[in-house]
Amino acid sequence: MGRVIAVANQKGGVGKTTTAINLAASLAAAEVNTLLVDCDPQSNSTSGLGFVKDPERVSSYHLLMGAATGEEALLNTELDQLWIIPSHKNLIGANIELVDADGREFRMREALAPLRERFQFIVLDCPPALDLLTLNALVAADAVLIPMQGEYFALEGISELLDTIERIRAALNPSLGIEGVVLTMFDERTNLAQQVMAELKNFFGEKLCRTTIPRNIRLAEAPSHGKPALMYDPRSKGAESYIRLAKEIIERQPSVGQTNASETFATEEHKGEAVEEIPAAADMDKTA
Repeated sequence: MGRVIAVANQKGGVGKTTTAINLAASLAAAEVNTLLVDCDPQSNSTSGLGFVKDPERVSSYHLLMGAATGEEALLNTELDQLWIIPSHKNLIGANIELVDADGREFRMREALAPLRERFQFIVLDCPPALDLLTLNALVAADAVLIPMQGEYFALEGISELLDTIERIRAALNPSLGIEGVVLTMFDERTNLAQQVMAELKNFFGEKLCRTTIPRNIRLAEAPSHGKPALMYDPRSKGAESYIRLAKEIIERQPSVGQTNASETFATEEHKGEAVEEIPAAADMDKTA
């Protein structure tokens, strides 16, 4: 059974789509069958893997509306073990069209259920809002990966996301956990970044990913070429960071850890931790 990871943060500009694309690509490069699902009407994950906008193409909109199956929406990418379910701007209409629909929160979970045996990881790229699209992704997910910047406002925003996750766990998806919190666009030279990192470490403990993603021009350039960073410039610091992040996540999954991923990623081995209870958002000190 594959693991479904939602890459979510209601704050925009924190690197959600960059993380979704490059994490999925890095998992696929480790010879792990991976599916990237673009749940954002902006379709940046879709274009970031080289697919032009096509209103006639089956997309995540059709999945949510029950007009197509997951198999019908799959597209092959340049990486042998990476597939994508694309998005389209019509997806924004699903927020309105599904308001009165039965089981509206479970549409994505039901659509992905037949694919979970085929893929070891399913990565969901969520929009920068806590709307019905993000709700569907979080209900479908086993865990949430939270990208965030090392800044004060990021600490404020994460409290709202954790509150939403708690509400979803209570009512819709009791097994939803935190896969990890990953610092993006990280500049270790600044005092603020170090203070935010220390606060997150104190709050999340082992759930704060050891890997940080630095600011990197190659990461920014890669989407304009329709490629993940590891195909655009595999020796860039950005590509190497996401490869380390993928290895870190793989090692947390015992069933996947038995693959040859450890041989593919030549980095230090270590054991991950199980999903833990989410502490109350009010416990976080946001004065960093």
